Amino acid sequence: MLVDSHCHLDFPDFRDELDGVVARAREAGIGRIVTISTRVRRQHDLLAIAERFPDVFCSVGTHPHNAHEELDIGTAELVGLSKHPKVVAIGEAGLDYHYDNSPRDAQEQGFRAHIAAARETGLPLVIHARDADADVATILRDEAGKGAFPAVLHCFTAGRELAFTGIELGLYVSFTGILTYNKTDELRAIARDLPAHRILVETDAPYLAPGKFRGKRCEPSYVTETARVLSEIRGVSPEEIAAQTTENFFRLFSKVSRPVAAA
Repeated sequence: MLVDSHCHLDFPDFRDELDGVVARAREAGIGRIVTISTRVRRQHDLLAIAERFPDVFCSVGTHPHNAHEELDIGTAELVGLSKHPKVVAIGEAGLDYHYDNSPRDAQEQGFRAHIAAARETGLPLVIHARDADADVATILRDEAGKGAFPAVLHCFTAGRELAFTGIELGLYVSFTGILTYNKTDELRAIARDLPAHRILVETDAPYLAPGKFRGKRCEPSYVTETARVLSEIRGVSPEEIAAQTTENFFRLFSKVSRPVAAA
Protein backbone atom coordinates (compact mmCIF):
# COMPACT_ATOMS: atom_id res chain seq x y z
CA MET A 1 0.00 0.00 0.00
CA LEU A 2 1.04 3.59 -0.69
CA VAL A 3 -0.36 6.91 0.49
CA ASP A 4 -0.65 10.33 -1.11
CA SER A 5 0.25 12.71 1.68
CA HIS A 6 -0.61 15.89 -0.23
CA CYS A 7 -3.01 16.69 -3.05
CA HIS A 8 -5.73 19.23 -3.82
CA LEU A 9 -8.95 17.38 -4.60
CA ASP A 10 -10.99 20.59 -4.33
CA PHE A 11 -9.30 21.89 -7.49
CA PRO A 12 -11.99 22.75 -10.09
CA ASP A 13 -10.71 20.17 -12.60
CA PHE A 14 -11.54 17.36 -10.16
CA ARG A 15 -15.06 18.36 -9.18
CA ASP A 16 -16.95 16.48 -11.88
CA GLU A 17 -14.99 13.26 -11.60
CA LEU A 18 -13.98 12.79 -7.99
CA ASP A 19 -15.37 9.27 -7.96
CA GLY A 20 -13.12 8.29 -10.85
CA VAL A 21 -10.05 9.97 -9.38
CA VAL A 22 -10.46 8.20 -6.05
CA ALA A 23 -11.30 4.89 -7.74
CA ARG A 24 -8.12 5.05 -9.84
CA ALA A 25 -6.10 5.76 -6.70
CA ARG A 26 -7.56 2.71 -5.00
CA GLU A 27 -6.83 0.56 -8.06
CA ALA A 28 -3.21 1.76 -7.93
CA GLY A 29 -2.92 0.63 -4.31
CA ILE A 30 -3.24 4.05 -2.68
CA GLY A 31 -4.71 3.40 0.74
CA ARG A 32 -5.01 6.94 2.09
CA ILE A 33 -5.20 10.45 0.59
CA VAL A 34 -4.81 13.78 2.38
CA THR A 35 -6.28 16.75 0.51
CA ILE A 36 -4.78 20.02 1.62
CA SER A 37 -6.41 23.29 2.63
CA THR A 38 -5.31 26.56 1.07
CA ARG A 39 -8.00 28.81 2.60
CA VAL A 40 -9.79 28.27 5.88
CA ARG A 41 -12.88 30.03 4.53
CA ARG A 42 -13.25 27.25 1.96
CA GLN A 43 -12.89 24.48 4.54
CA HIS A 44 -16.45 23.30 3.95
CA ASP A 45 -15.46 22.24 0.40
CA LEU A 46 -12.64 20.06 1.71
CA LEU A 47 -14.77 18.54 4.43
CA ALA A 48 -17.46 17.66 1.90
CA ILE A 49 -14.87 15.67 -0.06
CA ALA A 50 -13.30 14.03 2.97
CA GLU A 51 -16.68 13.04 4.38
CA ARG A 52 -17.69 11.55 1.04
CA PHE A 53 -14.80 9.07 0.85
CA PRO A 54 -13.67 6.94 3.81
CA ASP A 55 -10.06 6.89 2.60
CA VAL A 56 -9.75 10.69 2.10
CA PHE A 57 -8.75 13.07 4.90
CA CYS A 58 -7.92 16.77 4.94
CA SER A 59 -6.02 19.59 6.62
CA VAL A 60 -7.08 23.05 7.74
CA GLY A 61 -5.03 26.15 7.01
CA THR A 62 -4.11 29.10 4.82
CA HIS A 63 -1.57 28.94 2.01
CA PRO A 64 1.11 31.68 2.11
CA HIS A 65 -0.28 33.05 -1.16
CA ASN A 66 -3.48 33.87 0.73
CA ALA A 67 -2.01 34.76 4.11
CA HIS A 68 -2.99 38.43 3.89
CA GLU A 69 -6.62 37.45 3.26
CA GLU A 70 -6.98 35.43 6.46
CA LEU A 71 -4.86 37.17 9.07
CA ASP A 72 -7.94 37.34 11.27
CA ILE A 73 -7.90 33.53 11.47
CA GLY A 74 -5.52 32.74 14.29
CA THR A 75 -4.31 29.75 16.21
CA ALA A 76 -7.46 29.35 18.29
CA GLU A 77 -9.71 29.04 15.24
CA LEU A 78 -7.33 26.59 13.57
CA VAL A 79 -7.29 24.48 16.72
CA GLY A 80 -11.07 24.53 16.92
CA LEU A 81 -11.54 23.49 13.29
CA SER A 82 -8.95 20.72 13.65
CA LYS A 83 -11.25 18.84 16.03
CA HIS A 84 -13.32 17.53 13.14
CA PRO A 85 -12.57 13.78 12.85
CA LYS A 86 -11.51 14.08 9.21
CA VAL A 87 -9.06 16.95 9.79
CA VAL A 88 -5.65 15.34 10.29
CA ALA A 89 -3.16 18.17 9.65
CA ILE A 90 -2.58 21.92 9.85
CA GLY A 91 -1.74 24.02 6.80
CA GLU A 92 -0.40 24.31 4.32
CA ALA A 93 1.40 27.37 5.56
CA GLY A 94 4.88 28.77 5.19
CA LEU A 95 6.79 31.23 3.03
CA ASP A 96 6.78 31.73 -0.74
CA TYR A 97 9.22 34.37 -1.97
CA HIS A 98 9.02 33.16 -5.57
CA TYR A 99 5.64 34.74 -6.28
CA ASP A 100 5.28 37.01 -3.24
CA ASN A 101 1.51 36.96 -3.71
CA SER A 102 1.13 37.93 -0.06
CA PRO A 103 3.28 40.43 1.88
CA ARG A 104 6.15 38.67 3.61
CA ASP A 105 5.18 39.89 7.06
CA ALA A 106 1.69 38.44 6.55
CA GLN A 107 3.20 35.13 5.44
CA GLU A 108 5.36 35.00 8.56
CA GLN A 109 2.46 35.89 10.85
CA GLY A 110 0.35 33.12 9.32
CA PHE A 111 3.22 30.64 9.41
CA ARG A 112 3.82 31.18 13.11
CA ALA A 113 0.10 30.94 13.92
CA HIS A 114 -0.06 27.59 12.11
CA ILE A 115 3.05 26.34 13.92
CA ALA A 116 1.40 27.22 17.22
CA ALA A 117 -1.70 25.27 16.17
CA ALA A 118 0.42 22.24 15.27
CA ARG A 119 2.17 22.45 18.61
CA GLU A 120 -1.11 22.69 20.52
CA THR A 121 -2.97 19.95 18.64
CA GLY A 122 -0.11 17.57 17.92
CA LEU A 123 -1.27 17.47 14.28
CA PRO A 124 1.44 17.78 11.63
CA LEU A 125 2.00 21.13 9.95
CA VAL A 126 2.29 20.95 6.16
CA ILE A 127 5.01 23.47 5.32
CA HIS A 128 5.24 25.35 2.02
CA ALA A 129 8.76 26.69 1.39
CA ARG A 130 9.75 28.26 -1.92
CA ASP A 131 12.79 30.47 -2.47
CA ALA A 132 12.80 31.23 1.25
CA ASP A 133 15.14 28.62 2.73
CA ALA A 134 16.97 30.85 5.18
CA ASP A 135 13.86 32.50 6.62
CA VAL A 136 11.97 29.20 6.86
CA ALA A 137 14.90 27.65 8.73
CA THR A 138 15.16 30.64 11.07
CA ILE A 139 11.46 30.53 11.92
CA LEU A 140 11.50 26.75 12.41
CA ARG A 141 14.46 26.96 14.79
CA ASP A 142 12.92 29.84 16.69
CA GLU A 143 9.55 28.12 17.04
CA ALA A 144 11.12 24.78 17.97
CA GLY A 145 12.71 26.61 20.90
CA LYS A 146 9.19 27.29 22.20
CA GLY A 147 8.27 23.61 22.06
CA ALA A 148 8.37 20.76 19.58
CA PHE A 149 5.75 20.38 16.84
CA PRO A 150 5.27 17.76 14.10
CA ALA A 151 5.68 18.93 10.50
CA VAL A 152 6.60 18.00 6.94
CA LEU A 153 8.46 20.06 4.37
CA HIS A 154 6.07 19.29 1.53
CA CYS A 155 6.77 19.32 -2.22
CA PHE A 156 10.43 19.60 -1.33
CA THR A 157 12.60 21.41 -3.88
CA ALA A 158 14.74 23.48 -1.52
CA GLY A 159 18.40 23.07 -0.66
CA ARG A 160 20.25 20.51 1.37
CA GLU A 161 20.66 22.81 4.36
CA LEU A 162 16.92 23.28 4.83
CA ALA A 163 16.28 19.56 4.38
CA PHE A 164 18.71 18.61 7.13
CA THR A 165 17.61 21.48 9.36
CA GLY A 166 14.17 19.92 9.15
CA ILE A 167 15.54 16.49 9.99
CA GLU A 168 17.46 17.94 12.95
CA LEU A 169 14.20 19.41 14.26
CA GLY A 170 12.33 16.14 13.85
CA LEU A 171 10.47 17.04 10.66
CA TYR A 172 9.72 14.92 7.59
CA VAL A 173 10.51 15.69 3.94
CA SER A 174 8.09 14.86 1.12
CA PHE A 175 8.82 14.48 -2.60
CA THR A 176 6.59 15.00 -5.63
CA GLY A 177 6.85 14.18 -9.31
CA ILE A 178 9.59 16.79 -9.59
CA LEU A 179 11.91 14.07 -8.34
CA THR A 180 11.32 12.20 -11.63
CA TYR A 181 12.25 15.11 -13.92
CA ASN A 182 15.51 15.51 -15.79
CA LYS A 183 18.17 17.80 -14.34
CA THR A 184 17.15 17.25 -10.73
CA ASP A 185 20.46 15.73 -9.62
CA GLU A 186 20.75 17.89 -6.49
CA LEU A 187 17.23 17.04 -5.36
CA ARG A 188 17.83 13.35 -6.04
CA ALA A 189 21.01 13.44 -3.97
CA ILE A 190 19.05 14.91 -1.05
CA ALA A 191 16.38 12.22 -1.45
CA ARG A 192 19.10 9.58 -1.47
CA ASP A 193 20.80 10.84 1.69
CA LEU A 194 17.85 11.54 3.98
CA PRO A 195 17.14 9.02 6.74
CA ALA A 196 14.59 6.45 5.59
CA HIS A 197 12.26 7.06 8.53
CA ARG A 198 11.75 10.71 7.53
CA ILE A 199 10.75 10.54 3.84
CA LEU A 200 7.31 10.75 2.26
CA VAL A 201 5.86 10.84 -1.26
CA GLU A 202 3.00 12.97 -2.55
CA THR A 203 1.46 14.21 -5.77
CA ASP A 204 0.55 17.84 -5.02
CA ALA A 205 -2.19 17.01 -7.55
CA PRO A 206 -3.37 18.51 -9.83
CA TYR A 207 0.17 19.85 -10.25
CA LEU A 208 3.58 18.29 -10.92
CA ALA A 209 2.70 15.03 -12.63
CA PRO A 210 5.69 12.66 -12.66
CA GLY A 211 7.77 12.51 -15.84
CA LYS A 212 5.92 9.45 -17.15
CA PHE A 213 2.70 11.50 -17.10
CA ARG A 214 4.13 14.98 -17.61
CA GLY A 215 1.75 17.31 -19.39
CA LYS A 216 -1.27 15.58 -17.89
CA ARG A 217 -3.27 16.72 -14.91
CA CYS A 218 -1.71 15.02 -11.90
CA GLU A 219 -3.85 12.81 -9.68
CA PRO A 220 -3.21 10.64 -6.60
CA SER A 221 -2.73 7.39 -8.52
CA TYR A 222 0.45 8.87 -10.03
CA VAL A 223 2.23 8.81 -6.66
CA THR A 224 3.25 5.25 -7.50
CA GLU A 225 5.60 6.58 -10.19
CA THR A 226 7.31 8.99 -7.81
CA ALA A 227 7.72 6.17 -5.30
CA ARG A 228 9.24 3.95 -8.00
CA VAL A 229 11.82 6.58 -8.91
CA LEU A 230 12.57 7.20 -5.24
CA SER A 231 13.25 3.48 -4.81
CA GLU A 232 15.76 3.59 -7.67
CA ILE A 233 17.48 6.65 -6.21
CA ARG A 234 17.81 4.98 -2.80
CA GLY A 235 18.76 1.57 -4.20
CA VAL A 236 15.91 -0.37 -2.63
CA SER A 237 12.86 -2.16 -3.99
CA PRO A 238 9.61 -0.37 -4.78
CA GLU A 239 7.96 -2.58 -2.15
CA GLU A 240 10.40 -1.34 0.49
CA ILE A 241 9.79 2.29 -0.40
CA ALA A 242 6.02 1.72 -0.32
CA ALA A 243 6.23 0.11 3.11
CA GLN A 244 8.64 2.71 4.52
CA THR A 245 6.81 5.81 3.29
CA THR A 246 3.47 4.37 4.35
CA GLU A 247 4.74 3.65 7.85
CA ASN A 248 6.24 7.15 7.99
CA PHE A 249 2.90 8.60 6.91
CA PHE A 250 0.95 6.91 9.69
CA ARG A 251 3.58 7.89 12.25
CA LEU A 252 3.32 11.56 11.24
CA PHE A 253 -0.38 11.72 10.38
CA SER A 254 -1.27 9.82 13.51
CA LYS A 255 -4.94 10.81 13.42
CA VAL A 256 -5.49 8.97 10.13
CA SER A 257 -7.06 5.56 10.58
CA ARG A 258 -5.15 2.59 9.22
CA PRO A 259 -6.96 0.28 6.80
CA VAL A 260 -8.36 -2.83 8.45
CA ALA A 261 -6.41 -5.90 7.38
CA ALA A 262 -8.39 -8.49 5.46
CA ALA A 263 -9.24 -11.59 7.50
